[in-house]
Amino acid sequence: MSSPPDPSSWATGRLLSTAARLVEHEWDAHLDRWGLNHSGFAVLRMVSGGPRSQRELAQAMQVEDQTMSRVLDRLERHGHVTRERSTTDRRRVEVTLSDTGRVAVAEAGSDDAAERLFAGAVEDLPALRAQLARVVDVLSARRWSAG
Repeated sequence: MSSPPDPSSWATGRLLSTAARLVEHEWDAHLDRWGLNHSGFAVLRMVSGGPRSQRELAQAMQVEDQTMSRVLDRLERHGHVTRERSTTDRRRVEVTLSDTGRVAVAEAGSDDAAERLFAGAVEDLPALRAQLARVVDVLSARRWSAG
């Protein structure tokens, strides 16, 4: 049997992509307790500020209307949201957070949720958070200012 891989010898890009994938798996496993995944959780966070149209949600998530419809189908099956036609514009579908959805977004997104996921894997979480925020800021500015 071969020995386990030694990540300390990997290129930075491989480390980042592998770490991101593993964190995403952990986060999705965490969210699954409420019948959520990362896209459903993001939608719940958006509608927690008030009703939004299905089209607004699709645009905010940068997905097609049909993709958003599938995300909302799952959220509706789990009782997290309700969808109703607007009384003023029958073409508009309003998405509203239910009480179940409100509890799910509060519990799943509690301030210590990510910290619990990283328990034992990170020595200095505040420092990691600061570095990750910097990576996002710098690379986002580079990407969006280049166009």
